[in-house]
Amino acid sequence: MTGDAIGVRIRQWALNFGIRWMAATAIFVAVAAAGGTATAAATPMQLTYRVSHSVFGNIGTYTNTIEPTTGGTTVQTRAHFEVKMLGVNMYREDAQRTERWHGNRLISFNGVTSKGDQSMVVKGEARGNSFVINSPEGTITAPASVHPANPWSPNFLSSNTMMRPDSGRIERVRVSGAQEAVITIDGRSVRTKKYEVEGDSRYTVWLDGHGVPVMFVVDDNSGKVTFTLANCISCDVYAAQQLGMK
Repeated sequence: MTGDAIGVRIRQWALNFGIRWMAATAIFVAVAAAGGTATAAATPMQLTYRVSHSVFGNIGTYTNTIEPTTGGTTVQTRAHFEVKMLGVNMYREDAQRTERWHGNRLISFNGVTSKGDQSMVVKGEARGNSFVINSPEGTITAPASVHPANPWSPNFLSSNTMMRPDSGRIERVRVSGAQEAVITIDGRSVRTKKYEVEGDSRYTVWLDGHGVPVMFVVDDNSGKVTFTLANCISCDVYAAQQLGMK
């Protein structure tokens, strides 16, 4: 690949990647409503993913912290991506986002995404039967069922509208799958269910037996970006809650 071709590839990736994901995934929302002990219900669950790109290799980390609150759930997302070539920093992206949920409905969203020297702020709130999004691209009215492209809960399976958290753009998606699949993570075999999410880009999500997203992939014309669960804090509490509900 020539230097010019690499430069084009990096610019294309930087433009398309954002922090799109869907991270269609983890799920601690049930803990808040499951009627478990007060201690367990108040325990946040934190999912940390290592992130790799099919062309650029390891590019950073992505973390979701899911905390039950009175009547709902708060999700804090932190992301850091960095692309280096021959020791030179070619691209950097950092993001901090907060989602507030009531049941399966998104009540508010606040996000700041910094790409190089530029920062983009996206805010949204539930209004009546809609969710109103304000971003640098303007004001967008989305359906009340909209879900950010962020994997923290399997409730994404019931939505056909997704919001990109870095830009506020919305897109129609179709979810299919629920195929049994065994994947390998750090030498461990994990039994999962695999879901495909098709929109402007294609997303694949693997949920383990407790509904925790152990891996997800974003596949677009920049290449594949893979998020692999590297560490989960309080997953044992969540699993105990799930067993108690059976």
